[in-house]
Amino acid sequence: MKLKSKILLSILATSSAAFAQTAPAPAAAPAAPETTIAYNIGVVSQYRYRGLAQTRGLPAVQGGLDYSHSSGAYAGVWASTIQWIKDASYGTVNVDGKSEVDIYGGYKFENSGVAYDLGVLTYQYPANTLKNIATPADLENANTTEVYGAATFGAYTLKYSNAVSNLFGYKNSKGSTYIDLTANFDMGSGFTLSPHIGRQAVKGTSSSYYAGGLSYSDLSLTLAKDMGNGISATLSAISTSAKRNSNFASNKTGYNAAKEAVVVGVKYTF
Repeated sequence: MKLKSKILLSILATSSAAFAQTAPAPAAAPAAPETTIAYNIGVVSQYRYRGLAQTRGLPAVQGGLDYSHSSGAYAGVWASTIQWIKDASYGTVNVDGKSEVDIYGGYKFENSGVAYDLGVLTYQYPANTLKNIATPADLENANTTEVYGAATFGAYTLKYSNAVSNLFGYKNSKGSTYIDLTANFDMGSGFTLSPHIGRQAVKGTSSSYYAGGLSYSDLSLTLAKDMGNGISATLSAISTSAKRNSNFASNKTGYNAAKEAVVVGVKYTF
């Protein structure tokens, strides 16, 4: 009996060892989704957006927060000081609006070597009173919302934006579009060269007050330098097709928001 017991135990032990070697290993637990939050703060010699001056050639302080998820979803908020709303004051009607706050979110994914980006962006101008200029420009609240889609192939990104609200206070401008093409060329040693061309089409502004219209094209060339430790610097040369269009001159000061400019900036990301 003792001999048989020893043989039986030996067979069981051998069988267990063989099973352990041939059985598939337990499946590893799926990796937890990763999220990233990044902050940035910076200053520019002047704030230009789609080629147009937002601060009448004056410096602007800017900063934001970006959240990204490993699934491709992202969201963020960004803010800047501005001047253009106050400069829209007309005659004895003074309007106010000192800041811009952008809130955005979307989803990024890749297919067949092309990176796609779909999202929505709302431009908020807290306490702005642009709507007080009821005549002759017939303006309203400056807050604007756009949906956008972009595709990146190699160094090139093509983006399309469509306003689902009126555009920056212009009545009847819903459906205005902006399409742009930007390239980012790695020059080595932390330098990136980015040529850009865009076309802003503004609907509903063909009245006699806006003789010449508000649609225009913009061009820029930006040289960026990654200085390490989260610090980057930029130098941009900017021009527009509207630099002789009087519609882009400030009502209050006469400053031409569409004229050519050179802009320098420094940003810290952490």
